[in-house]
Amino acid sequence: MVFSASNPSQPQSETVTVLQSIYGMPSQSGFGSAVFYESIEPGTDLESIALRYYQHFVGKLWEQYGETAWMSSWKQVYVRPAGIQPAIVAELRAIGDPVAANYVPILLLDETEDQAKAQQALASVFDDPQMTDLSVYTIGDGAALSGLLVAGYRPNEMTLLLSLID
Repeated sequence: MVFSASNPSQPQSETVTVLQSIYGMPSQSGFGSAVFYESIEPGTDLESIALRYYQHFVGKLWEQYGETAWMSSWKQVYVRPAGIQPAIVAELRAIGDPVAANYVPILLLDETEDQAKAQQALASVFDDPQMTDLSVYTIGDGAALSGLLVAGYRPNEMTLLLSLID
């Protein structure tokens, strides 16, 4: 897999910039959190983009532990149903998968002073009325590192939030 950068001719929105200020800029740290944004063509397979950014975020650890380890935790745990009123915070809290549910309070920064700011930033991006697709995946190495990947699509652009902790 090859990582491709965002299309510089279509800048990301201010809401994505705010989300990055809270959760982190794109990185290959393989730990913590980061927000990625990419301009994409209509009809692009969204899961393949999410997988590409997952691998990019993990960086050198992907090769060190192997694809089998990193894909052992990959599971789509939520897809926003068509026609519902977007409410990312409530949607995340309602995820029934027990593994994913453990990481939702961490992703929402529930135990921090940044909780309200973080949840507003999430809502600004993922509750946008133009957001037509939203999926949440569990991620991790099958051992020490676990977390969530939130992928949202609005016409011609995708925003991804990855959070991976031990």
